[in-house]
Amino acid sequence: MCRVRMIALHLTKIASQVNFGKTASVFRLLSSRANCRGLLSVDVSRTAPRYMSSQPKRVRTENMTVIKIGTHNGTFHCDEVLACFFLRQLPEYKDAEIIRTRDPTKLAECDIVVDVGGEFDPKKHRYDHHQRTFAESFHSLCPEKPWVTKLSSAGLVYLHFGRQLLGQLTQLKEGDRQLEVLFDKLYENFVEEVDAVDNGISQCDGETRYSVSTTLSARVGHLNPRWNSKSQDTEEGFRKALKMVGEEFLDRVEYYQSSWLPARAVVEEAVKGRHQVDPSGEVVVFSQGGCPWKEHLFSLEKELKVETPIKFVLYPDQNGQWRVQCVPAGLNTFQNRLSLLEEWRGVRDEALSELSGIKACIFVHAGGFIGGNKNREGALEMARRTLQAAAQSPANGSS
Repeated sequence: MCRVRMIALHLTKIASQVNFGKTASVFRLLSSRANCRGLLSVDVSRTAPRYMSSQPKRVRTENMTVIKIGTHNGTFHCDEVLACFFLRQLPEYKDAEIIRTRDPTKLAECDIVVDVGGEFDPKKHRYDHHQRTFAESFHSLCPEKPWVTKLSSAGLVYLHFGRQLLGQLTQLKEGDRQLEVLFDKLYENFVEEVDAVDNGISQCDGETRYSVSTTLSARVGHLNPRWNSKSQDTEEGFRKALKMVGEEFLDRVEYYQSSWLPARAVVEEAVKGRHQVDPSGEVVVFSQGGCPWKEHLFSLEKELKVETPIKFVLYPDQNGQWRVQCVPAGLNTFQNRLSLLEEWRGVRDEALSELSGIKACIFVHAGGFIGGNKNREGALEMARRTLQAAAQSPANGSS
């Protein structure tokens, strides 16, 4: 009995020396971010570091089933870190241990393996992309999707689990069109970059003008031990990387759900109601200014099969006055589908009203891409007059 008491006292002393503060602080940080967002329902404990070695460190009973995610050890990269984060957001993997090893025997014991093992087989939950025969892209595996960038382990996991992942994070239901829109957007604006960097795919042909060294993949790489560091242990860096990519992905999901999707809804409503603004269907009106509309407009024109391209967007400014803005020919160009009349450009106030015959004009920019009027009707009339002039003299056209 005395021996048992001594052992118990010794264990109590050891437990009192364990520093749980770091893990708790991670929980508090992620919990605070999720609560502030409001729109995301995230079990933040999934992002907390667990065991990253090849051997389990918990004392477990024989009847406990330990879910294991396998990936390679040594130098880590953004793709497998992101793949592991994705998986740990899912109910079936939320308590999984990450086993970092290249030992085939240990990998065979894992429930799912990413970025190692030389095998891609979704039925067996094997998601490696390094084998010579692998050349899959989103488009090759899902022909309805346009992206042809070769997939890394991040893209493979996202393709197979991404909808479930986003449903878990956003509470959007399977089959909800918004869920599919988010699924596409987050691949195109987050995961595809990781795929391309990991597979060594250049962003453009030829030599670039300057180097971009602050990408997510680069920041993950910097968490690896330096070549001349005394310690080459990668476990702590892997845990930091897992936390970093997780926070960044969650932040992007929150932005797209709370800001980007509502903007899309505003633009969609305006596009569908365009014929009530003007019979031509070439003018849309937003009841509130500040909405980022260009990307959504181009996308929705294709999705809704808009036959006549929209030329002008009307919206109120912060002073309650109205703007008429030309729709550009594309996202990355200053050329307009149709610019405001050349003779109006650079003219202001009464002079512009007299010249145009439209009351309450404020200005037309010298570049012809935007103008202002004190009221909605005047801004709409500026767009209509420009459309009429273009119909009579197509040479006015875009500029």
